[in-house]
Amino acid sequence: MQTLNTGALQRAALAAACFAGFLWGTGALVVNVLIVRHGFSPETISFWRFVVGAVVLLAVFGRPALWPALRTQLGLVLGAGSCMALYVLCWFLGIERIGAAVPTLIALCLPPVLVTLLAVLRGRERLDAGLLIVLGAALAGTVLIVLRHGAGGAPVAAGTLWAGIGFSVASAVLYAGFTLVSGRLSTGLGAGPATMCLTVVAAAVMGLSALYRPLVWPAEVAPEAWLLYLGVVTAALALLAFSWGAARLSPTALTVATLVEPLTAVALAALLLNQPLSAMQWLGAVLLLAAIWGLSRRPNTGTHA
Repeated sequence: MQTLNTGALQRAALAAACFAGFLWGTGALVVNVLIVRHGFSPETISFWRFVVGAVVLLAVFGRPALWPALRTQLGLVLGAGSCMALYVLCWFLGIERIGAAVPTLIALCLPPVLVTLLAVLRGRERLDAGLLIVLGAALAGTVLIVLRHGAGGAPVAAGTLWAGIGFSVASAVLYAGFTLVSGRLSTGLGAGPATMCLTVVAAAVMGLSALYRPLVWPAEVAPEAWLLYLGVVTAALALLAFSWGAARLSPTALTVATLVEPLTAVALAALLLNQPLSAMQWLGAVLLLAAIWGLSRRPNTGTHA
């Protein structure tokens, strides 16, 4: 019975991480609308996304009794919250310079490799043929999903290209680091309080960008609604689901599950923007979903000690 309950809990955690990736995928289209149609900078979008999310989470989870537990992990919260803010910003900055395809591939495909390698070295993940097959299928599927969707951009100068790649790699490294400590924070503080604290820190870090670029709240209803959606759904709700899953999944399972994000984005583009999926994208979707199914069948060897 204990094994059955553990397996069910692991599958629920995997579903929560996939749900977070799904919500982030819906946000990708919203971010594109805010940048292309309304002219908002990545810094402004990131700042207001985290501010709105922090307000919602503070209203739900903000309690004075949280402080004693938070004080013992304050350094980890500050570091993880900063990583959360900066990996999102670096990804947006990469997209701003070289389009969506390459930054998305780097920012999404590199973290599973990094966290799996570190988890294996620390004994938190068992390296076997099954893990390699699952990881390979997930990464190959993501490449097939993203590559055509982001293709066709205009050529860019060499300096801009390398800057875009640099921001994308930085995003991947920061996301990997954030993933590795998320489970420990969620276990120690609870998923809700941990998400609240991290989002408050992320909002404060993004607020520093006001030193070089104004962070203006829009005066029109449409961009206001989009920013509220990003804050409530893709920050507060998605990060809450991510944190809950992080406390119960291995680092590899957590990062692979959130690869649902680009699949969601291209599926919505096909549904709403008349951009049908190619045969290769369908194959990529099958590979990714098969990898996630494979993860649900593996024993959860991850710990957050």
